[in-house]
Amino acid sequence: MASNDDEFKKKQMADARARTISRNVRCTDCGSQSIEDSQADIAILLRKLIRDEIQAGKTDKEVYKKLEDDFGETVLYAPKFDLQTAALWLSPLLVAGAAAGIWAYNRHRQKTNVHIMALNLVRGVPLTPKEKETMLDLLTPPPPQRPSPSSWWRRWRGQ
Repeated sequence: MASNDDEFKKKQMADARARTISRNVRCTDCGSQSIEDSQADIAILLRKLIRDEIQAGKTDKEVYKKLEDDFGETVLYAPKFDLQTAALWLSPLLVAGAAAGIWAYNRHRQKTNVHIMALNLVRGVPLTPKEKETMLDLLTPPPPQRPSPSSWWRRWRGQ
């Protein structure tokens, strides 16, 4: 009885390993489905191949390596990091870095333009109408706030 339970557990573990591997392998016919979800003939054959390899005592890495050797790296959902896939893995970082660089450059340029206009004003270089408008906007203090009714009332009463 105990040996039957052990065999059953081993079979369940092997089946779970096969399903896990099958979920991480792309169907070569469908392309968008794993071989676990696909009903294509090649997917059925690949699932049988994976189960046979597991029963032969191979590790998950050895099964993935065999599939990659037989069908190419595109059969795996998670490509390895190497020189060929570096652009794929690093492209989000490159895009984020470029966006941050553009933002920093624009921010720096925006600040330095005001300083350059102020220096030109001091040097006596005539400003364009747009530059004059920008300088007036920057140098004009905000309008005073309207006095609240309570402060008006206090002034009127002489307090």
